[in-house]
Amino acid sequence: MKRLALLCVIAVLVMVGCGGGGGDGGGGSPNVSSPAEGLWQGTTNTNRRIAGVVLEDGTYWLIYSPVGSSTVIAGVAQGTSTSSNGSFTSSDGKDFNLEGLGINNFTVAGTYTAKSTIGGTLTYAPSGTTTFTGSYDTDYDLTPSLAAIAGTYSASAATSGGIDSATVIISGTGAISGVGASGCSFTGSATPRTKGNVYNVSVTFGGGVCANGTSTVTGVAYYDASSKQITSAALNSGRTNGFIVVGVKP
Repeated sequence: MKRLALLCVIAVLVMVGCGGGGGDGGGGSPNVSSPAEGLWQGTTNTNRRIAGVVLEDGTYWLIYSPVGSSTVIAGVAQGTSTSSNGSFTSSDGKDFNLEGLGINNFTVAGTYTAKSTIGGTLTYAPSGTTTFTGSYDTDYDLTPSLAAIAGTYSASAATSGGIDSATVIISGTGAISGVGASGCSFTGSATPRTKGNVYNVSVTFGGGVCANGTSTVTGVAYYDASSKQITSAALNSGRTNGFIVVGVKP
């Protein structure tokens, strides 16, 4: 998720609904290790920029740009994967495209070299394929820190209902509070994952004007220390709505 500009990610905020979720924010047990885990940067055969994370349990979150551009987000792909002996596969991928193609199911068959390279083919139902290649980003090896992400963020937040500007506060203990310009308020928590420079996130909404009502969403967040930017994606338990936040602190 690193190195894609703030405006890029804001464009994707209206997506929401991708598969996965789960009570621990990223899914799975910290005792399960995926050899393909990591933060990855790369491109597709159609000249799209991609950036994403594969967690230690195989859950992945991926954002991609339009063809020939790296400054706008065209969609998000998410699912769970299995990796072993250099083979990377996924059977439950969902692609949330912002270019008018809607939500599409896909499978992945690919290869990887741990902490080095990854690549493969996404096969869409009922037809169509896309190939991709990526390189490992060593920022994944940094240690997540609540002290690092603590602060007040000027943010853009979105659900399926649209985009809203928001102020988000993360305390030194990981407590989250925020309110959007629409009046939607929310509270939650951020917890460093046991592996990788990623945080588990849980957010509960205050009802009223909130598109998510009073539901709770869970997901992940990544903090880029160089730009002081946090990017978070989370889903509700029914996989029908979610919450995406991109914010920068002073």
